[in-house]
Amino acid sequence: MTWWSWMILGAVLLGAELFAIDAQFYLVFLGISAALVGLAGLVGIVMPEWAQWMSFAALSLISFFTFRKSFYEKIRGGAVGFRESLSGATVNVEEALTPGAETRLEYRGTKWTVRNVGDASIPAGSRATVVEVDGLTLRIRAE
Repeated sequence: MTWWSWMILGAVLLGAELFAIDAQFYLVFLGISAALVGLAGLVGIVMPEWAQWMSFAALSLISFFTFRKSFYEKIRGGAVGFRESLSGATVNVEEALTPGAETRLEYRGTKWTVRNVGDASIPAGSRATVVEVDGLTLRIRAE
């Protein structure tokens, strides 16, 4: 393949990453590898087609195994203090909740249904701990 076809392939793969649903940066590293093979051809490194494909495959595998995981975690890791699970988080309950009772509250910008799964009542204005998340329902217990 010519150098410009590798560059086009790299651009297409990088662009496809934007439209893929959670591709986890695999297409980014494929695109970068294709662009590197294209750059090699541009600067005058002449390789037969099989060597170009082998270089592309080798660069892709090396970048996957050395850079992808750390790069993905840095980009998708979230903000400082952000946890993937809400279990163990603390919420402020605005209404009194007897065991088994439910109410609605806003937490992290989302309206949640909260259910008291503990044995004790939770007084209005007190704090409770999230035990489990079930869809948009937080199962809570008094602190």
